[in-house]
Amino acid sequence: MQETAGRRERKKAATRQALADAALRLFLDRGFDAVGVREIADAADVATTTLFKYFPTKESLVFDEDAGRAEALAAAVRDRAPGTSVVDALRALVEHDVVRRHTDPDMAGFRRLLDETPALRDYRRGMWLRHEASLAAAVAADAGLPPDDPRCAALAHFVLDSPDFISAAPDPVRALDGVFALLDRGWSTLAG
Repeated sequence: MQETAGRRERKKAATRQALADAALRLFLDRGFDAVGVREIADAADVATTTLFKYFPTKESLVFDEDAGRAEALAAAVRDRAPGTSVVDALRALVEHDVVRRHTDPDMAGFRRLLDETPALRDYRRGMWLRHEASLAAAVAADAGLPPDDPRCAALAHFVLDSPDFISAAPDPVRALDGVFALLDRGWSTLAG
């Protein structure tokens, strides 16, 4: 029974990956708006209904819906090294995402796709911001503040919203440094 369940899960993962790969390949070749979901399903040799079982929207085909993102954000706050500020720990998470996109040559096409497609930029931004409340709660717990403290919510919002405007800057690394220096100065006055 376990072998069947394992095989089924591997097959589902392979189908999901085939759909994502086909979609990205088509989007990079022709542009997001020029590709229909039926074309993607055909390219992956599945039915359109199967595509929607794995990906609820066309935009979701482009991004890995990392179910562990909320936990990773909370862990960055909770499990950070001694002497590392909350802002520095969160900066490291954002830096990984932003710097990789701008320095990895394999990401150039993906970056161009995002730059040229407002729907994808909005979707990506929403993916980050949907974790705002859980990050704010983790920050509040760490600081010994009430879970609904507006300062924690503001820090979470600005951290999660920062990849968009950092990525759009002419020098993303410099923008990252500036944004997080500003956040650190503000947070350090509160945190003590």
